Amino acid sequence: MQQYELKDLVYEIQKQKTERQNVELKASHGGFPSRIYDTLSSFSNQNEGGIIIFGITDKPEYKVVGVYDAEDVQKKIMEHCNQMEPLVRAVITVCEIDGRMIVSAEIPSVELSRRPVFYKGQGRLRGSYVRVGDADEPMTEYEVYSYEAFRRRMRDDLRTVESARFKLFDKERIQTYLDTIKADRENLAKNVSDEDILELMGVTSDGYPTIAGLMTFSQYPQTYFPQLCITAVVVPGTEIGETGDDGERFIDNKRITGAIPDMVKEAVEFVRRNSRTKTIISEDGQRTDKPEYPIQAVREAVLNALIHRDYSIYTEGIPVQIEMYRDRLEITSSGSLFGSMTVDMLGKIRPEARNAALANMLEVLHVTENRYSGIPTIKKSLADAGLPEAIFEVKHGEFKVIFRNNIYNSAFYQHTKGKSTVRHSRVSEAYSTYSSMHDYSAYDSAQSEYEFIDKTNLDDAILAFCQVPRSRAELVAFTGMSRYHTMSAYVQPLVDKGLLMLTLPEKPKSSRQRYVRT
Repeated sequence: MQQYELKDLVYEIQKQKTERQNVELKASHGGFPSRIYDTLSSFSNQNEGGIIIFGITDKPEYKVVGVYDAEDVQKKIMEHCNQMEPLVRAVITVCEIDGRMIVSAEIPSVELSRRPVFYKGQGRLRGSYVRVGDADEPMTEYEVYSYEAFRRRMRDDLRTVESARFKLFDKERIQTYLDTIKADRENLAKNVSDEDILELMGVTSDGYPTIAGLMTFSQYPQTYFPQLCITAVVVPGTEIGETGDDGERFIDNKRITGAIPDMVKEAVEFVRRNSRTKTIISEDGQRTDKPEYPIQAVREAVLNALIHRDYSIYTEGIPVQIEMYRDRLEITSSGSLFGSMTVDMLGKIRPEARNAALANMLEVLHVTENRYSGIPTIKKSLADAGLPEAIFEVKHGEFKVIFRNNIYNSAFYQHTKGKSTVRHSRVSEAYSTYSSMHDYSAYDSAQSEYEFIDKTNLDDAILAFCQVPRSRAELVAFTGMSRYHTMSAYVQPLVDKGLLMLTLPEKPKSSRQRYVRT
């Protein structure tokens, strides 16, 4: 780093008043920090590396205070770097700002096969760190293991399950698999027994079923691994903990079990069943139902979660999770992205496969294409449906896919974005799309008599909407906000002021309660 680049970086940090994922500040005017091992480790273990700047305080001032002795700081940096395994080779820059000397140490990223970089004084398990935001956190035992697994090319999907029995395997699915293998790969069809084919393809190992074979062909893999399943919930609001009108925490809650082909079907049906549906009436009177989330995108996300999750002993007790909120769908699986893959690379390059044998089995059964087309398919399906792009996140050894629906096209959200009026057709669209499940009366209610709704005052908008009695679900659909915020911040204050009245005042929490303008 050149001196002018270091100065520019310092000025930018002072302007933004924040550390970063790849920048750590140390005051160091009264002496060298007691430890920098954790930051050396975390920066070395992330792909972009990082920079430690000595001589600047962190929040709230971000003030240049200078270092106590620039030469000694450099010496101490090198001493700490030599205590790391593998050794860290820092690039040091010294410059003067406002008459005070500051020192920076650029910590390069270490290649994946040599990670994790750790402090020798604490050992690999306790001395390895990962950068989370602007903090250094100890790696979990699983995170340390994941580097070891990649380095040694460990194949967790080929772990044997010696207690498993073939009598619980789906015989029809096994036969379909064998027939397809023999038809597609002539060299395996000649003079190779069925047992040997299963062994060669990784369905078995030394005569015992593998994890991949179990998850593909067993009628009930959860006999041996109860948590290798899917837990699926539908939440009334936008966060876990929000409750429905009758105090329910979940609208639907299901544990999905079976082999992967069966779980995929059931999970997709769960999302379909619990999705809101937008009804479109064409000019010739034909009705078309448009699901909240494209089913093809949902299937690919669920399939990816089951195929590419981590099947090691560290994660076999963690199910894939499907969480449906009012404004989004989240699908979470155990295991960070495998190898050198990053979120930015998803859908652009061919990644290394964590569970190659499992993916191959499902390809033969035509459950998946195994051509790394899942992410592009998700992106295209969402774009065709007019939905926001999917969000892909990797945090603490988990991979998460987030689909957002069009709830933010609703009337109140547009107001918060600064628009004063919203055409009736958009209000109707938002209302019909986000009505309560299976409540088809909402489609009729969306036919407002107002061509335009004045949004300069949100209270007035609600009062205008409540010229006829409205349910909580209708009000929440109209605002596009969470149930709690809609009722507590807007509806209840209007009731308290006497501007709205309850149709069932003696039963304020009744599911049949309606709100109407006085």
